[in-house]
Amino acid sequence: MSGPKRTRSWWGWGYDEDSLSKREIDSLARMLAGSFQGWSPRRIDPPAPADLSLPSSRLHAPSSLETIVSSSPRDRASHAYGCSYRDVVRALRGQIDHPPDLVARPTSERDVEAILDWCATDGIAVVPYGGGTSVVGGVEPDVGDAYRGTVTLDLERLGRVVEVDELSRAARIQGGALGPSIEEALRPIGMTLRHFPQSFECSTLGGWIATRAAGHFATGPTHIDDLVESLRVVTPVGVLETRRLPASGAGPSPDGLFIGSEGILGVITEAWVRVRERPTWRSGGAVKFASFDSGVAAVRALSQSGLEPSNCRLIDPVEAMVSGTGDGSAAILVVGFESADHPVEPLTDRALEIVQDHGGLPSGSWGSRSAQAPGGDGSNTASDERDEVQRWKKSFLRAPYLRDAMVRLGTITETFETAVTWERFDELYDAVVSAVTNGLDEAQVVAGFVTCRFTHVYPDGPAVYFTVIGPATRGAELEQWDLIKAAAADAVLASGGTITHHHSVGRDHLPWYDQQRPELFASSLRAVKDVLDPTGVCNPGVLLPTPTRAIGSGLQV
Repeated sequence: MSGPKRTRSWWGWGYDEDSLSKREIDSLARMLAGSFQGWSPRRIDPPAPADLSLPSSRLHAPSSLETIVSSSPRDRASHAYGCSYRDVVRALRGQIDHPPDLVARPTSERDVEAILDWCATDGIAVVPYGGGTSVVGGVEPDVGDAYRGTVTLDLERLGRVVEVDELSRAARIQGGALGPSIEEALRPIGMTLRHFPQSFECSTLGGWIATRAAGHFATGPTHIDDLVESLRVVTPVGVLETRRLPASGAGPSPDGLFIGSEGILGVITEAWVRVRERPTWRSGGAVKFASFDSGVAAVRALSQSGLEPSNCRLIDPVEAMVSGTGDGSAAILVVGFESADHPVEPLTDRALEIVQDHGGLPSGSWGSRSAQAPGGDGSNTASDERDEVQRWKKSFLRAPYLRDAMVRLGTITETFETAVTWERFDELYDAVVSAVTNGLDEAQVVAGFVTCRFTHVYPDGPAVYFTVIGPATRGAELEQWDLIKAAAADAVLASGGTITHHHSVGRDHLPWYDQQRPELFASSLRAVKDVLDPTGVCNPGVLLPTPTRAIGSGLQV
């Protein structure tokens, strides 16, 4: 049974009811004041949507679509940004740079077709919108001047689990289905999709597929790529449905064309995805290391052991302290195993042997845990707050709300991530930390710092996640962050990493994505877009440069 309805924040992450309380924000302010000597936090309250100065909508929908479109200030403001640091700062300022002219909420696939047909015919940009959790400008309607206006196409009313094939362990789910609603529908039959990104409570299946999202689990089938069985996509020139198969060797994968396409080729309205039995056995714990380097060596050994832990998160000492997971004296590795078929203690025992060989010391409780998962978020019910595992989980789920509160108090608080081979990890780590440190100095962010953790691990390398925290200069927050982010992104590419492991490209990463991808591939992607979206209306400026002027029925870059 669903709980009471909550209100999505129009300006930041998640739900208003779950944001930090005034008392919590005041406590956080005192902590920050003590951490950054000579700097005083100042709390910024978001404006009410009705008080925003938004430009008048330039569009009027056809009468056949009037019942599913809105031009209300709250709808337009809440669909103007995603959830990045830059987005939150601008929203708190009341600076809504590019609000959509209309927000459309289709109730059927036929509605989606009608919206795309109208927009393609009239030269209107369409921004597909799932849960709005993009942190890279993926849903911001910043489309330039080549269009008559913009429509954000919000799929929240296409959010059902339509059917489940229990024999094949697959489910047909609409693209607008949120993570919790998917798990709620699968739980009564003992199934789970097992895809738990940090954005789980507010992001959608279609969004996960469009951005090639990675789930919470550190190894095995954690990427949404691994879970997609077939897709149904509405493009401006027609509906495309791929054949439902466990695997196929018939040429390039048509599913792969849309996984990671970020809405530039059409709208993912449905997908068949692979589900599995809910876990019955779970085991694991936390391990401390005297240095981050020794933890890295242990994680590399674990990733190459074939054990495939469900969780393998390495947190450096500073991040452990900031998150409340540790006291800053040690790096912490959180390791976990789970199964619906067999006990996993033998895997846990072997993992413990491996990490101990690299100087790891078990900390807190270690071993079997309850496999119950309240809310479908993959966590267990153990409540010992002295246990680093429990403190880490609490911090992980609360982090986006904490980030917003820290931004309200005037700090730069943002993350970026990459993946790199083990061979080049040391080079990348040193280069990025140096680049960010220099960027903080150049941006005059006094006493700022950078932390590091691993979110996913592979036999050939880790997914590396950095967090930057420091006191911002009021009025210069965006310029300061842009300088730091550019320095970090340049260092990532120069060291052999990817501009993104799971945050996607959006508009923010496009300059570095242009450098990373082969030019011949970029030309091929443009050719595909010309076929599926000949008038260039689908999410302009994402993955490909924003068109600058119209030519006939098409657009020119």
